[in-house]
Amino acid sequence: TEQEMIAALGVSRTVVREAIAALRAQGLVSTRQGVGAFVADGALQPPFRLETEGLRSITEAVHVMELRMGLEIEAAGLAAERAQPAHIETMAAALEAIDRAIERDELGVMEDFGFHRAVAHATGNPQFPRFLEFLGHYIIPRQSVRVEAPSVRSYLQTIQAEHRAIYQAIRARSVGNARRAMRRHLLRSRERYRRLAASTATAR
Repeated sequence: TEQEMIAALGVSRTVVREAIAALRAQGLVSTRQGVGAFVADGALQPPFRLETEGLRSITEAVHVMELRMGLEIEAAGLAAERAQPAHIETMAAALEAIDRAIERDELGVMEDFGFHRAVAHATGNPQFPRFLEFLGHYIIPRQSVRVEAPSVRSYLQTIQAEHRAIYQAIRARSVGNARRAMRRHLLRSRERYRRLAASTATAR
């Protein structure tokens, strides 16, 4: 019970309630009004989730990049096949938002995520944007892994050119080109972070 946990752990009622709420949100415990908290069925097999702390490691950023490839290459192909005019407009607006962020000398993390989310929505399959939202905007590694480049603006413009290639292929309804453009973008991003990892290791 709540009272037993307060006594056993030596903490306040608020702390216990917040902890139980967090565990319940993760599907690890269930609660019964007036009875107490219970370990949930299947709690020994917790749901898959990514730890944001993990992306402080360049290696972890590369791992997430590889996970994204399985999802987003197919999403780009489906978007080229199924995108409605409103989806195309949303992707174009996302590209413009990235351009504005670059002009402000910002990293444009949320704007970048917005473009990838727009592609996911254009698949017409709600599971694609749901999974991308589950991964969260921290799938854009540059917000947690410092980018070392002669010019950050030039670096971001290179990425933006890859985004435009994806957009143009989807707008042209070219399924093959859309998949190739997304694959090229994610492979190049992975290679950029691999080079960063190698240079960091050498410096150490």
